Amino acid sequence: MSGSIHPLSTPSSAGSPHAAISPPSPWVARFAPLVRAGGPVLDLACGSGRHLRLFQARNHPVAGLDRDLRGVADLSGTAGVELVEADLENGSPVPLLRDRRFAAIVVTNYLHRPLFPAILDALEPGGLLLYETFALGNARFGRPASPAFLLRNGELLEVAHGRLQVIAYEHGEVASPKAAVVQRLCAVNDLEAGNGLDGDPEPRPLPT
Repeated sequence: MSGSIHPLSTPSSAGSPHAAISPPSPWVARFAPLVRAGGPVLDLACGSGRHLRLFQARNHPVAGLDRDLRGVADLSGTAGVELVEADLENGSPVPLLRDRRFAAIVVTNYLHRPLFPAILDALEPGGLLLYETFALGNARFGRPASPAFLLRNGELLEVAHGRLQVIAYEHGEVASPKAAVVQRLCAVNDLEAGNGLDGDPEPRPLPT
């Protein structure tokens, strides 16, 4: 299956640029204050642009990448907003990921495993990865049900291992906004040893 409108996409403006926009993910909103002030933010498979809008409101330049940009058509031409239409899964180098660095990359309700290396490479030093999508076991609640679109237990931790400092991680069943099994990661591109921490990196503050 190609493109970013997967069965794991939440209802959004895929059919119309005027459809209702879902609120930002509470996970993304919680850790948004950790992103470098004024740093560029990439919303990968941006859908309706709910996280583009969140970070734009926080005075970040933002870029949205998706194979279908109808959901963010209202943002076209807006200062500080860059929109790029591209197939993320055809094997070609993905625009923005191949030659840019971001203070944060946000991925929600989307999974294409071959993109993991490019996502990590596109984080600037100190850049934040905010990832949240469905995990194995979700089939009991509906779509997505295919393992191709479901993370294995601890899979995001494996992606971060040796590359990123994990700030927060969750895996389990949730009831809202719908019953699902999800996995969430907040991690920072910083493994530099902290002072007096026996080689471990300096911990980041945990937002409330």
